[in-house]
This record gives sequence, structure tokens and C-alpha cells, in this order.
Amino acid sequence: MSHRPNKPAFGLRLMFTALGTFAIASYAVAAAIVGDPVLGASDPILGSKHDFTGLNARAGVVAMSGVAFSDYGYSCVYCHIPPEEAGVEPASFGGIDGWNRYVPALSNYDLYDSPSLDNKTKTPNPISMLCLSCHDGTMAVDMVVFKPVTFDPTQDSAMHMKINPNDNIESCGKCHNGQVAHDITVKMLGTDLRNDHPISMQYAGLSFKDVDFRPPDTPNGFNNGVKLYNGNVECMTCHNVHDPSRKLLLRADAEVLCFTCHTK
Repeated sequence: MSHRPNKPAFGLRLMFTALGTFAIASYAVAAAIVGDPVLGASDPILGSKHDFTGLNARAGVVAMSGVAFSDYGYSCVYCHIPPEEAGVEPASFGGIDGWNRYVPALSNYDLYDSPSLDNKTKTPNPISMLCLSCHDGTMAVDMVVFKPVTFDPTQDSAMHMKINPNDNIESCGKCHNGQVAHDITVKMLGTDLRNDHPISMQYAGLSFKDVDFRPPDTPNGFNNGVKLYNGNVECMTCHNVHDPSRKLLLRADAEVLCFTCHTK
């Protein structure tokens, strides 16, 4: 099955006005969240660090979008499937199920493990793959499966750089080293996640099975905004890229976040 890269812009405009919701919902297998630039025009992510379109103007420099990475002119597309591709499965093209990013090399990941961990997992679920596909430092931030039909690849001269502190032409660390620009090191998690909070595991507090964990308020998580995805803990359980109002994009204030789930 081959992708049809060129479609008339008129069809894109129709899709912009006709398609559904931009907001993040609970992840379901093969249920793509389609970005809509009209319905999503008031989303808080616009103008934030995760809004790559127009990044140059906000930062006051001319070395990022269009140079370090491609500016697709459409903020949603770096994660979400463009409206004109609604119904197409990214997995058919090597993409993450339901998202507009390619699957990272899963064999490279070392996930958290412990003798007391009941729900072990070897690979991240798709919604956490989405975050890692940028923050593990192995793929360019503009490496999307489907580009908007309004983007002209013949005019693209970007270097397609990675969130990686290495001092080379493929990495943001070439400039973001704490001297030329702010240090990018903390932004890269890498592929060794053994010292990070476990992800893509079933939440231990479901059905009151573990007294060390609080039962969720609803099947989708807790009333303070901490979320579960199909009963699992994921990167987006604690972090919400669509709400930059809190530091580290946390879903709850740092002093209470851990005790949302943990009883001690």
C-alpha cells in the first residue's frame, strides 16, 4: 500500500471544517486523534514549547524551524494525523498506531524493572512511544509519517535535527550546549529508562488490588487530572503537553502529584 502524497488543497480546507475534535482523549487502539487547526485554535499548546510552527518568531532567532527542523505550518501535525489523512492507519507505513510519528527502534529500550513489579512490560505502548519518539534522542523532531498537503517538500532545506545533546550536525546539542543556547541535555531521556518511572504497565490501584496505591476516581484516572490510558500508566499519565501552565507540564502540582497514586 503506497501513500498518496499529493492531494488538492481544496480537499484539505473541507476537512479542516468538517473533522472532529482536536483535544486529547483516552487512547484506544487504532483510534487516531486527528488534529483540526480550526477547532484547535484555542488550544493552550499553541505558542508553547511543543508548538514548533513559528518557533523562530517566539525565540527571536533564525536557526530553528526551516533550518534545524521543517516548519510544516501546522502545529498539530508533529504528533497528530493531518485531517486529509483521516482513516489512514499510520502503522501501515511504519508509524505509531494512531499517531503521526514513526515507531522508534523498540529493541533499544531498557524499561524499569523490579522484583516487586507485578505488571512487567518490555516495550512502551503507542501513547508513550509518541513521547519517546522525540525525547529518546534517536529521531528528528520533524520525522512525521504524513506531511500536510500544503507543505512543499521541494522548498525544504532543514537539517532534521534530534533532541540530543551530542555535538554533531544531527543533534540540537550542537548549539544547545548551555553556552551558545540553553542546554538540551535534560530534554533527552535516552533509551535506558531503568532509572525512570515505569510506563506502559497496568496501574496497581485498579480494583483495590494493592493497598500501596489509591484506587482511581474514574476508569480514566483521578479528579485532579492524572490520567490512566486503558488502565495503564503512561508518560501522559503525569504530563500534559496541552497544558503548559505548570512546570514540567505536570497534570497536578509537584508536591501532590506522587500522592495521587501512591499512599506512601
